[in-house]
Amino acid sequence: MSPRFTRSSLSVPLNLTLFCWGVGTSSLGYADSTASTVEIAEPTVVTGSYAPASSFELPFSIDTVDLSKGTDGQLGVNLSEVLSRVPGLVVQNRQNYAQDLQISSRGYGARSAFGIRGLKLFSDGIPASTPDGQGQAASLNLDVADRIEVLRGPASTIYGSNAGGVIQMFTRDGQGPATVGAETTFGSDGFNKNHLSAQGGNETAGFVLDASRMDTDGYRDHSAARRDQTFGKLTLNPDEDSHLALIYSSLEQNNTQDPLGQTWDAYKHDPRSVASVAETYNTRKSIDHQQLGMNYERYFGDATLQFNLYAGQRSVIQYLSIPRTVASNSQRGGGVVDFDREFHGGTLRWIQPVSALPGDFKVTVGADYDRSQDDRRGYQNFSGSQLGVKGQLRRDEQDTATSLDPYVQAHWALGNWVMEAGVRHSTMTMDVDVDDHYLANGDGSGSKKYQQNTPSLSVMYAFTPDLHGYVSVGKGFETPTQAEMAYAPGLAESFNFGLDPATSTQYEMGLKARLEEGTRLNAAVFEIHTEDEIVVASSADGRTSYTNAGKTLRRGVEISLESQLSEQWQTTLAYTRTDATYDEDFTQSGKLIEKGNQLPGVPLNSLFGELVWKPRDGMSTGLEAQYRSQVYVEDSNQDKAAPAYTVFNWRARFEQDYGHWTFHQLLRLDNLLDRQYVGSVIVGDSNARYYEAAPGRSWYAGAGFDYRF
Repeated sequence: MSPRFTRSSLSVPLNLTLFCWGVGTSSLGYADSTASTVEIAEPTVVTGSYAPASSFELPFSIDTVDLSKGTDGQLGVNLSEVLSRVPGLVVQNRQNYAQDLQISSRGYGARSAFGIRGLKLFSDGIPASTPDGQGQAASLNLDVADRIEVLRGPASTIYGSNAGGVIQMFTRDGQGPATVGAETTFGSDGFNKNHLSAQGGNETAGFVLDASRMDTDGYRDHSAARRDQTFGKLTLNPDEDSHLALIYSSLEQNNTQDPLGQTWDAYKHDPRSVASVAETYNTRKSIDHQQLGMNYERYFGDATLQFNLYAGQRSVIQYLSIPRTVASNSQRGGGVVDFDREFHGGTLRWIQPVSALPGDFKVTVGADYDRSQDDRRGYQNFSGSQLGVKGQLRRDEQDTATSLDPYVQAHWALGNWVMEAGVRHSTMTMDVDVDDHYLANGDGSGSKKYQQNTPSLSVMYAFTPDLHGYVSVGKGFETPTQAEMAYAPGLAESFNFGLDPATSTQYEMGLKARLEEGTRLNAAVFEIHTEDEIVVASSADGRTSYTNAGKTLRRGVEISLESQLSEQWQTTLAYTRTDATYDEDFTQSGKLIEKGNQLPGVPLNSLFGELVWKPRDGMSTGLEAQYRSQVYVEDSNQDKAAPAYTVFNWRARFEQDYGHWTFHQLLRLDNLLDRQYVGSVIVGDSNARYYEAAPGRSWYAGAGFDYRF
């Protein structure tokens, strides 16, 4: 989806809870024109509506994290630093740069063993998710972020398959006098980040250049990483009715060590420990990712044309810990994953106001095309007596995933009412063509096409200028990823083309309210019914196969409160309760998984709180608190759940201006009370290595400067 760069019947089930709260300002009409209003700057968003609108005026759950003034005492390395304040999201830092963050939204994405799945990721309208639904949070660069928009609930289904939620980052445009900057940060466990930047612009053109290198020894043994990121953006305004942006980004991680998970006993004995196989096979991962994108927007009277194109490549080689006795006997796969991916796609969208109808009526018509092709190879992870090296070829294939999704969406604001309605037809949401070139173990070639309509409808009513209520409903579906289709259950050496997509019906009700000047409250209740949930069928000998489990039920509450207590003090609270259960018995590897069991990886309760003090310009300090209830690690709920925890963090940032120079410093202490806890879990790990330890008390200090010409 592209931002606007310039100018600035479905029924709800009776058992859905009817009470929820929310906040913001509104331009909706209200019968009592004399009612007093309070001016609060509401964030403008484009996610969910495709055209700029106040988040308070939209009838669904959407939050914005404003990063336009920097990360304010954060390290700028992981999305977990800034997204914990968004209700509905669970963001777990694995402390493992080989496997990326774990992010789930209302339970979607919780089962992912690596990367992001079940959520749509975008950066400046360019997908950071492949057509089959696998995404990489590391490709979203916080150093250049202007804001992040997070959409949850039924309205996200307008984005098609694998859209249990939408996380979209927008990078800043170059503005003002040309400026160059540099900063460095050091910290615990060998952390070091060096960052260079340059930017500038005027009404005609602007530029942003950015490069960084992050090194860490890691909290746990065998978890060292180096991450290099570069970014370039050129913006052009050929005339007052058009805007063009050219964007380049890259990510490089060479030989990032993978500490794997820990068993419960190993975690309790030594949280920094790793399984011996991690070091024996030198488990590690290398990534080389590059992409180029273009966003173009032009106004034709009141109508708007939005168009984007992107292309890139990603190379990955990963060394796993599959024992050589298994790898030798395995007919397919091997212990080394090696693929080269080429991807490209684009979006064409037309936004047309309709003046013939009363009120504010807009129709959006568009289509998204995405294609990803992997040249994928698998090797044994040994050669002779040498372990952890690339050995004999065991897999050689080409996997192609494509999607072509036309859609239409309508926005209608009339009096006290606002309606958003839309439908997307995913004609090839995942069309996987597998061309198997390694025929010694049989021909695994084949294809699978998934097809679904995903409608959504949201309606809002303005009870007063400061209180809006809404209801939203939508249907979505989640296709299996290429990795989830890689192995069929049993001994068959073929792709699991019998795996069906999970389909869901989502309901949401909420209120958005402004309680007083400087205070905003948002809340929503939701219920999600899913059929054919994709779960682990079996996991053994380094191979995990998946099956459809039947029905699941997710019910929950989200509440967020932001308050500017005074000019110096502000506070943020975000609470989420997600009761995610299996709604039908099913059998997994001969074991009965009973109805009522909790979905693994989804905490029942999460709470984030923050208190910020800004005593004067150029100085801020904040105290953060995070609570998370216990998390089950597998479907039977019998193995040890990761215990609940509460941690506190403190940060401070200082800034001084001297003519053309601006200097800044940061201090940060994480886990102030030195609490030992499990920061994330690997759901359903076949070796019972579910647990990933979080660091104890950690310190960070940094300094930098900017020079304005």
